[in-house]
Amino acid sequence: MSETTFDAPGLSRRNLLKVGLFGSAFLATVGVTASLTGCSASVPAGGFAVLRDSDLPFLRALVPVMLEGAVPGEKMAQAVDSTLQSLDYALHRLSPEMLKLTQQLFDVLALPVTRGPLTGVWGSWEKASAQDIRDFLTRWENSSVGLLKMGHASLLQLVLMAWYGRPESWVHCGYPGPPAI
Repeated sequence: MSETTFDAPGLSRRNLLKVGLFGSAFLATVGVTASLTGCSASVPAGGFAVLRDSDLPFLRALVPVMLEGAVPGEKMAQAVDSTLQSLDYALHRLSPEMLKLTQQLFDVLALPVTRGPLTGVWGSWEKASAQDIRDFLTRWENSSVGLLKMGHASLLQLVLMAWYGRPESWVHCGYPGPPAI
């Protein structure tokens, strides 16, 4: 019988500290770059309380992919708009620290210098295909980098909670709505 165990290189405390240091430096650089380029401007887009113009291209590309199968094609545009409104409503009620972290995630996804290497989407979000978005989500879901896995989970929860909190989504999943009191 052959041996089937693999010798994986151990992550020493020193290497872990190096990764943490480089990761922190990378995120700080991205944050400074985003703020200097105006990417992280905290001015909400028209009609929104929190979502910014820089967030919308990514979210408008992401939401239809996440809602595939739950929304008929002819109703997708309306579902995307209503989901963005619900998402904005939820983000507006987050604690300041959680909102800041969410906006940093959106900044990393909006900034071209980080979008390509981290997501595999090298062009703009408007030009990304549904398959590009699915590949990006799979890449983050299965990443060995904990921050990317957390980013995937956050995006999934934010978008799906925004959609399934809406009455028009309940028919698809068989929920009759809250009981009448």
